[in-house]
Amino acid sequence: MAMETTAESPVPVRTVLQAVGGWIGRLGRIWVEGQITDLNARGGTVYVTLRDPVANMSVRLVGPRAVFEAAGPAVVDGARIVVHAKPDFWINRGTFSLSAIEVRPVGVGELLARLERLKQVLAAEGLFRPERKRPLPFLPGKIGLICGRDSDAEHDVLRNARRRWPAVAFAVRNTAVQGTHAVREVLEALRELDADPEIEVIVIARGGGSMEDLLPFSDEALVRAVAAARTPVVSAIGHEQDSPLLDLVADVRASTPTDAAKRTVPDVREQIQLVRQLRDRGRRVIAGGLERETAWLRGMRSRPALADPVREIERQSEQVAALRDRARRCLDGALYRASDELAHTRARLLALSPAATLRRGYAIVQRDDDGIVREASEVAAGDRLLVRLADGRIAVTVAPDTP
Repeated sequence: MAMETTAESPVPVRTVLQAVGGWIGRLGRIWVEGQITDLNARGGTVYVTLRDPVANMSVRLVGPRAVFEAAGPAVVDGARIVVHAKPDFWINRGTFSLSAIEVRPVGVGELLARLERLKQVLAAEGLFRPERKRPLPFLPGKIGLICGRDSDAEHDVLRNARRRWPAVAFAVRNTAVQGTHAVREVLEALRELDADPEIEVIVIARGGGSMEDLLPFSDEALVRAVAAARTPVVSAIGHEQDSPLLDLVADVRASTPTDAAKRTVPDVREQIQLVRQLRDRGRRVIAGGLERETAWLRGMRSRPALADPVREIERQSEQVAALRDRARRCLDGALYRASDELAHTRARLLALSPAATLRRGYAIVQRDDDGIVREASEVAAGDRLLVRLADGRIAVTVAPDTP
């Protein structure tokens, strides 16, 4: 519970320290992980500064020599350990420390298992999905480079990038690339470069090393910071066989720092050659197109309708005249045949006409009622008949039959 104090009724230092000691004492025994620095053994006691692997924080660790010797020879400066300890607060000096009960070195197998569990968690969150990775700009105006000071990785990136494109600009941030300060310094450099609007690509480069040396580039905080960066990030950590988690979350993974320079900056000679090839190809395409269009125009002009337009009119006129003459011939022939057929029909009609028969000496005998007498028995004496000849008619009376 909070102490009730005022300026008129303050509490003494001992009371405050006793209260702090009581609060710390209620923590109980805990397991703590950190990295050993400043290992110092005096007599039967070992004094260690246990540093956080990421943050710039540390705590004093004290324990019997036998506890540290039981952990084996791996417990040295720079090693990562897991300690079962009891928090202690020295009231007389007002200092806090951890009293070691058991010390265990963190082995490679355990580190790999932790990295695999972290990898699964980050993959489940989608930080490794290909669709979230951004393409690099064709020719970045300015490149941010995070690497060790005066390191081979820095020289490889700068030398190969400037060899490919001499005008390329870099903003170099030298940081620790292994050890306890690496994650913090790389994170600070990443945030600084990512906040610069002139930086279009950030390259994080480091040479090869052991798995323990490359552990900072598998740190969860760094991996999440790269995933959240607005600027595309290129990971160039170690050699081809090395694969820290940074490679999986970065927008582009380069096998080496030299490969990072090749992926980030185009080769000016290759681009000039490509421009020359595209220019020649464009010329060939344009020349071919013009040649095809010229040939088409030449073919169109060579057609009779365009070469001699009057000739086409004359040809059509000749065709009209020929059709007209043909029509006339057909019509004359049809009229001639009709006239001839009419003459034959008239001749047949005249030949069959009763008038023609009368002109040959025949006569038609009719009664008064216009009935034609065909037999002698049809008339009797005294009947009046009309005899029709070729040139007129004669009225007759039938005389009695005389012997």
